[in-house]
Amino acid sequence: MKPALVLLAAGASRRLGECKALVDLAGSTPLERLLTAGAACDDGPALVLTGAAHDELRAALSAPVEVLRNAAWEEGRTGSVLAAHKARPGRDLCLAPVDVPLVPGRVFELLVAHWMAAGQPPRGWLAPCYRGRHGHPVVLGRELLGDLEEALAHDPELSLRDLRQMADPLLSLESEAPEILDDLDLPTDLARLRARCQSR
Repeated sequence: MKPALVLLAAGASRRLGECKALVDLAGSTPLERLLTAGAACDDGPALVLTGAAHDELRAALSAPVEVLRNAAWEEGRTGSVLAAHKARPGRDLCLAPVDVPLVPGRVFELLVAHWMAAGQPPRGWLAPCYRGRHGHPVVLGRELLGDLEEALAHDPELSLRDLRQMADPLLSLESEAPEILDDLDLPTDLARLRARCQSR
């Protein structure tokens, strides 16, 4: 079974000043772009994890997308990953944050193919890499995700970087897409991404 697609969109976008999941990027939003690009993942409904802007995001999305609010969104992204694991128990997850909105569909396709070819390692972690730097989206194995709840109980400050250290194997996929390294955080980031969209 292919990894389940999960879009992480729980943050408050305080530094950007508007909901980053719904900003306009050449006529479409980060949510729309990632849902389209991530179509290579499983045939079930994509899962969108929300938080601060739950009502706004839910209104912008329709079936077959599933929208789930992480009540503890202020505690960080790891809580959203745990909520996604509980919503898709026993599944590997392909995690795509809306902070990285321009990932091409080909990256998702190659990630899924590489993950399947590697035997879907239950405690694995797979990330794309561009010129020596790892980016997003990432694929996490079902058993690694299953350890997350216990790990958070022992360390509420656990980050995804900490979870990565628990993974075995750590897999990497070379990519020619610099978009995997984007970080939509500030108004200057948004201006840069809009300019890139317009130049295509």
